[in-house]
Amino acid sequence: MSNLKLDSVIACLDCPNHVQAVLDASMWASKRLQAPIGLLHAVPSLQQKAAVDYSGCLNIDDENALLDQFTSHEHLSNSELKVQGKLLLHQAAAYCAQYRHKHKIYTLHRHEQLSDSIDYVNDKAQLVVIGHRVTCKSNLSQLIRLSHCPILVTHAPFSTPTTALLAFDNRATSHKLLNWLCKTPLVRTLTIHIVMVGKENSENCDALREAYARLKQAGISCKKSLLDCRDVSAALNYYQNEHNIGLLITGAFGQSRLRELLKGSDTKKLLGSTKTPYLLFPKV
Repeated sequence: MSNLKLDSVIACLDCPNHVQAVLDASMWASKRLQAPIGLLHAVPSLQQKAAVDYSGCLNIDDENALLDQFTSHEHLSNSELKVQGKLLLHQAAAYCAQYRHKHKIYTLHRHEQLSDSIDYVNDKAQLVVIGHRVTCKSNLSQLIRLSHCPILVTHAPFSTPTTALLAFDNRATSHKLLNWLCKTPLVRTLTIHIVMVGKENSENCDALREAYARLKQAGISCKKSLLDCRDVSAALNYYQNEHNIGLLITGAFGQSRLRELLKGSDTKKLLGSTKTPYLLFPKV
């Protein structure tokens, strides 16, 4: 029987250099959403027997020595990989308890690839938190495409945001994202800069004004800006850096595959360039 809890924040621990950042981001989101945290670890595929270096990712107790022992092996057996994962999950739970996190914390030890684990939690999770660099040869962009719920990608260390940049393009996904932001307590206390990159014409001005009004009506502190620029990712990066904004929010891979092939994916460019937490909303 599955122990996956409904509306959880899922912390993906398959990124050794970002385990602590993922936990910090998950505790922040869990507090805002009043939701349990599911600590998820996917055992590396049977084809990848090399040891994954989790040593020192969390300095909690003497079990670090055991993780060091696993890392010292060039290859691990299937049973050793499972034990390593269980040790990591135990340390992650202890780390959260150390900060007296009030909401329920539970573990999900999956014997499958991370992509299959993301698919497993998709329908019940409220938010998935993942490190910027994942292991097991998983491609971060592919994992995001698989998700049906919002994903928060974090660098290390995680910094609690007080402001957010919402990229709005007047497409179906951005309208659904806007509806979600008006309802979720995740960003309720943040000042949101709603930014549209495009021509300064009546259609774009009206769409931006309406989106801004919806956020204001929902009680969210916000500002609006229309940037006349051809390069969407460059414009968003520039605006975020100029205003020192701590969280980037966009739809995920909203362009057609043909446009991505011809001009490149704005989502992939932003994943590679932003240094702040990045909240991605699934494509409609």
